Amino acid sequence: QVQLVESGGGLVQPGGSLRLSCATSAFSLDYYAVGWFRQAPGKEREGVSSIMAGTGFTSYADSVKGRFAISADRAKSTVYLQMNSLKPEDTAVYYCAKSAAEWEYGLDGRNFESWGQGTQVTVSS
Repeated sequence: QVQLVESGGGLVQPGGSLRLSCATSAFSLDYYAVGWFRQAPGKEREGVSSIMAGTGFTSYADSVKGRFAISADRAKSTVYLQMNSLKPEDTAVYYCAKSAAEWEYGLDGRNFESWGQGTQVTVSS
C-alpha cells in the first residue's frame, strides 16, 4: 500500500533552518515524482517543490527558490526538503504526495495523490 509520512516540522526563528523528511513506501522514486505542498490557515494549498529522482528533475515555487532544496535518497525511499532562511510567511502545514502518473512532475496538486498527514512548520520569534 502506497504510504507517505512526513516528519521534521517544528518551531524555528526567522532566518533559521529545518529539514523535512517524507518517508515513502510501495512505489519507486525512479518513476514517480514526490512533491512538497503547504497550506497556511485561510489560504489555498501551494506547491512548494517536487523531484523526479529517476531523472533528477526538480521544481520550485518562486517564493522558495534559492532558500529551499529538495533531494531524494532512493536507498531509503525518502525525500527531503531542506529549508533555509525561513520567513514567517513560510508558516504552514507541509504535506508530501506522490504523482498520480509515472513521469508526471511539477507543482500542480491536482496531479498528486496519496497525501501524507502533514507536519507543522512555524516560523516565529
